[in-house]
Amino acid sequence: MQLSPLTAISPIDGRYHKSTSQLADYFSEYALIKYRLRVETAYFIFLSEKKFFKLDAKTKKALTEMADNFSMEDAETIKETEKTTNHDVKAVEYFMKGKLDAMGAGSLKEWVHFGLTSQDINNTAVPLLWKDAIEQEYLPAILNIQQQLYKLAVKWKDIPMLARTHGQPASPTRLGKELMVFVERIENQVQLFSYIPFMGKFGGATGNFNAHHVAYPKFNWLKFADEFIESKLGLQRQQYTTQIEHYDTLAAHFDAIKRINTILTDLSRDIWSYISMDYFKQQTKKGEIGSSAMPHKVNPIDFENAEGNLGIANALLEHLSAKLPVSRLQRDLTDSTVLRNIGVPVAHTILAIKSMEKGMGKLILHEEKLRADLENNWPVVAEAIQTILRRENFPNPYEALKELTRGKIALDKKAIHRFIDGLKISTAVKKELKNISPYNYFGV
Repeated sequence: MQLSPLTAISPIDGRYHKSTSQLADYFSEYALIKYRLRVETAYFIFLSEKKFFKLDAKTKKALTEMADNFSMEDAETIKETEKTTNHDVKAVEYFMKGKLDAMGAGSLKEWVHFGLTSQDINNTAVPLLWKDAIEQEYLPAILNIQQQLYKLAVKWKDIPMLARTHGQPASPTRLGKELMVFVERIENQVQLFSYIPFMGKFGGATGNFNAHHVAYPKFNWLKFADEFIESKLGLQRQQYTTQIEHYDTLAAHFDAIKRINTILTDLSRDIWSYISMDYFKQQTKKGEIGSSAMPHKVNPIDFENAEGNLGIANALLEHLSAKLPVSRLQRDLTDSTVLRNIGVPVAHTILAIKSMEKGMGKLILHEEKLRADLENNWPVVAEAIQTILRRENFPNPYEALKELTRGKIALDKKAIHRFIDGLKISTAVKKELKNISPYNYFGV
């Protein structure tokens, strides 16, 4: 069968293709080849800038345009070469050499990939595409949903709500504040994420610049590599490596995304619960069906979809962060196939975020239900009463309120006020206690 959204094995490229297709600019085979060529070209030009050979302005411009305007046809040419080489990076090298021949600069082509091993290209191309995907797709998506959540928190900042600890009625809170909990959690983790550098490996076959040094033993290759990686690619160079990078900072990125996904899972479950408690209604769309059997259903599918995708993403991120930093001796090939999958958890994460955005956009506050729950749970003011009684040095106030409220079914405002009237305290304190209600006892 021809590959299409209906025949794709992965739903990322099938059912959800429209929602994730933009990630192909970073995580597809085409994208990986493009980023490899970008590194090879930048390295070749940098060698010329350091006077290893003379590169005329016309050829330099043509090479830059070649990398910038890399096409699908170019990628197909490289893949055709790979059928012969059975080596993906070598196929990129041959492509670039062919371009130099076509430009009339074939005498310079042995400077392409000079002294390098394939991982000098892979371990810079992958961090580059990862950096671009994080900065242009992932972080904007996270910040957008945080901003959407913040706007809802501000909108509902004065809405009193019954809190539930252990699933049981607890001291009241405000809906907006409960959403701000997640706003802050996301903000903290994004800040931690920003401290993690994007790093690459560049040091030859076993990380020691053996080939570079034997060819030019008096040249400072460490300084050269640091400058190239930092000024030309915008990465930090790992100083001590094997043939491959150690992936520790990449693993830290995976773990950071995983933590944020865990926060989003928590948020999805909370909103799902509020919907099930009827605190929120959901906007309906003409023609949509909630249940094939029950016509009345409006299910919280957006938050369920998000939770499912976040779970898949975190399972993959867990494997990536645990596997990639482990390689036998100076390298084995297990990182190669694993690295090709780093876009998959990002795609599931983006899907989850889009589902949550859609779901939050459909929420309709059912304020009457929130007020009804508060009215039906007057015992939650017991904490307030016993605390003020402690202030007044009333004997055993906690125990008195426990006796009054714990396990009682129908304890309303009248019952609470009868209890207050029976206390041996001043009229002023009784008035203070009677002013407390589930609607105003929500702290700061």
